[in-house]
Amino acid sequence: MARLTKKQKEAHAKIDRNKLYSLDEASALVKEITNVKFDASVDLAVRLGVDPRKANQMVRGVVTLPHGTGKEVKVLALVTPDKEAEATEAGADFVGLDEYLDKIKGGWTDVDVIITMPSVMGKLGPLGRVLGPRGLMPNPKTGTVTMDVAKAVKDVKGGKIDFKVDKTGIVHAAIGKASFSADKIAGNAKELIDTLNKLKPAAAKGVYMKSIYMSTTMSPSVALDPKAV
Repeated sequence: MARLTKKQKEAHAKIDRNKLYSLDEASALVKEITNVKFDASVDLAVRLGVDPRKANQMVRGVVTLPHGTGKEVKVLALVTPDKEAEATEAGADFVGLDEYLDKIKGGWTDVDVIITMPSVMGKLGPLGRVLGPRGLMPNPKTGTVTMDVAKAVKDVKGGKIDFKVDKTGIVHAAIGKASFSADKIAGNAKELIDTLNKLKPAAAKGVYMKSIYMSTTMSPSVALDPKAV
């Protein structure tokens, strides 16, 4: 195991490993133990009591974080010419169709989210090998395949994120930045946790929220009390 730096040791020393923290305590603590020079991302990892290999226990959805993500989200709108002005006015960073499809075919994926229309999805199918592994393939379930392109762009820019449980049963999501106030971090975390609770599959038995950990980039993680949130 790599040796810890002095600052990392100090951060670890501030965490009581025998304690499950409340949301407010954890949100304040992760700010305190973050010691990188950039504005670190605040992440939540929630272990769910589900078997994601079973279709009826798959947990995925979208949530609009009340205080935004703190991240500048680059949006590509792949739309027909009649929708270009609408997408541009809503704040999309890149707007067009064939020229961007060609760029993606050439390996360009310098965006965070792609929004498109149902009529365009057929053209995106062949690009699944490029977009799929990067989590960029638009999906009607997450609101990124829609006729209301302007709303989709504004939602994504305003703090809407999508999430899904991974094959180990954990949902990972970035819920803000270390520069946020502790109140805002807690508010965003609560919104995600509440949304996950609403999405509990009927087929999931036993304890649903097994553990919740909050951390920032390169900081140790803080265990939350799932019962308290």
